[in-house]
Amino acid sequence: MARYLTMHTLACLTRQGAEQLVARLRAAQEVTARRVLVNMVEGKMVVEFEAADRERLEKWLAATGFHADWILRVEYEADSGKLVSV
Repeated sequence: MARYLTMHTLACLTRQGAEQLVARLRAAQEVTARRVLVNMVEGKMVVEFEAADRERLEKWLAATGFHADWILRVEYEADSGKLVSV
């Protein structure tokens, strides 16, 4: 599975609302939300997803009403100071 980072703008969301969004992300079957990072002050959320491909992730986001400001495929990750393929 490929890994992706997405960023989302959250409008007027409470902590409880953010928790509900996280629950929706965790319940997904077509993609896997590995990490969810939320900044309530700036109204931003970054999610690390696993998905078969970008098209499948984009379709899932659209079908569930999650607008993404951007989507980035993760190709390398630093491990002990060296880049390794993911």
